[in-house]
Amino acid sequence: MNDAATRKLALSHLWVAFIAFILACFMGVYQVLERSGFISALDSPSVYFASVSTHGVLMAFVLTIFFIMGFGYTIAASSLKQPVWNMPLAWGGFWLALTGVIMAAIPLLAGKASVLYTFYPPIVAPAAFYIGATLLVVGSWVWCVIMLVMFSQWKQANPGQAVPLAMFATAMNVLLWLWTSAGVALEVLFQLIPLSLGWIDTVDAGLSRTLFAWTLHPIVYFWLIPAYTAFYVFVPKQAGSFVFSDEMARLAFIVLAVFSLPIGFHHLYMDPEQAKGWKLLHGIGTFMVALPTLVTGFAVIASLEIAGRLRGGKGLFGWIGSLPWTNSMVLAVILSLLMLIFGGFGGIVNASYAMNAMIHNTAWVPGHFHLIFAGTTVIMYFAIAYYLWPILVKKPLFSSSMALVQLWTWFIGMSILTTPWHILGLLGQPRRVSSVVYNNLLTLSWQPYELMMIVGGLVLLGSACLFIYNLAKTQLNPSSEAIDQHIEYAEPIHAAESVPEWLNDLKLWNKVIAVLMFISFGYPILQFFIMDTYGSSPWGF
Repeated sequence: MNDAATRKLALSHLWVAFIAFILACFMGVYQVLERSGFISALDSPSVYFASVSTHGVLMAFVLTIFFIMGFGYTIAASSLKQPVWNMPLAWGGFWLALTGVIMAAIPLLAGKASVLYTFYPPIVAPAAFYIGATLLVVGSWVWCVIMLVMFSQWKQANPGQAVPLAMFATAMNVLLWLWTSAGVALEVLFQLIPLSLGWIDTVDAGLSRTLFAWTLHPIVYFWLIPAYTAFYVFVPKQAGSFVFSDEMARLAFIVLAVFSLPIGFHHLYMDPEQAKGWKLLHGIGTFMVALPTLVTGFAVIASLEIAGRLRGGKGLFGWIGSLPWTNSMVLAVILSLLMLIFGGFGGIVNASYAMNAMIHNTAWVPGHFHLIFAGTTVIMYFAIAYYLWPILVKKPLFSSSMALVQLWTWFIGMSILTTPWHILGLLGQPRRVSSVVYNNLLTLSWQPYELMMIVGGLVLLGSACLFIYNLAKTQLNPSSEAIDQHIEYAEPIHAAESVPEWLNDLKLWNKVIAVLMFISFGYPILQFFIMDTYGSSPWGF
């Protein structure tokens, strides 16, 4: 990718993402230390919840949105072989989103917006926090418009041709994000901002939670699709293999977007606002969304097996040892899939009503969440960064061996951190509390696991610092050794002679999503406006 303007745009987004990431990592270590109760000097519920809220917002919104935007610009420009459409607008979206981050960070760091990243009422933050979050989302919508325009322009210029797989995946993620962000946007614009400004006296918390449930689970797949994109278009090439099936990959991204949206009520299983029939409907949909993950796991492992056998691997499992384990992209996908297996098991537990009742609001939930997001997803963000950085800065990566150490330590640290969380959840330790020291026999059994969590957190912090150091040294290296690499995309084993339009466009799937969302959320939201619900008046106020 030789376009200097696009490289600068992408790097700016990625650096904001990774600065947010490293700040959140330091806060994460503080949280496991404070929560354990081992160091009494750190005990401070107010500081703890301010840290947890900031950590969650930085990781779940700032890291992900800025990374995905930077990655999207890179994918669009390189796969479509055209410059970013409307560069001034792209920069406008960047500065709008960054302004929102700064605006929201001020009350967060001051301890006045300790509402966690879900910001459920009746806890209310200052208006600056909600307005800042809104600007961040609106800035991301600017990116969405640019991606859709570039997608449409390429299709018009290349009639009958298949949109490059990487761009098709990015476009499906744009569609997913526009739909899923609408839920929290409605909550913030029509409930939380008016409430925080004093324009209204109260809001219906049940409606707020329902609207956030619209966003809460699909956003996970918004985070995950860039990792899956790398699974399909980068990993096979780096391993010396091919995409197992271009058509199957497209179908996986379609099903991921379509079925991930109308399933948010498994987060409300224990809430009384929604009837059991709606929860059952959403629960069934939650299991459906496992299908594209199973397909992706099969396709990626098939591509890796082909690579291993092409490199001389023999026997049933001999191909595994023949893989290029010293390639950071290949190593990352193997570690990512391992964490996805265990994290996915936890997800099945969360989606099952009876089992969810046992672990709801326990430490099991952050254990599952961190394993999927900070494990499966973020480790692929690292691999993507290691691959793209030499291309974006036109300098060789400072240390490939350091990258491998960093990936291994992240995997080890995440395993040490999340395993105790799952066990503590089964032992009844609650989440969303600042202290777990209750001075009884049950809490004594928690202490060894609290110590393990601290060890895991420290390992992760060290790994995160290695990651930032490697990228910074790469970019700031004064060496005159310039490289001119290009992004290389994997090719399918069998090139498709033609791709049906339903595997090459968004229009049909946008209509399907609209129908499914109306079925899944239509009446559950409408009920708040036509009846008194749990002491509130109609219209949700």
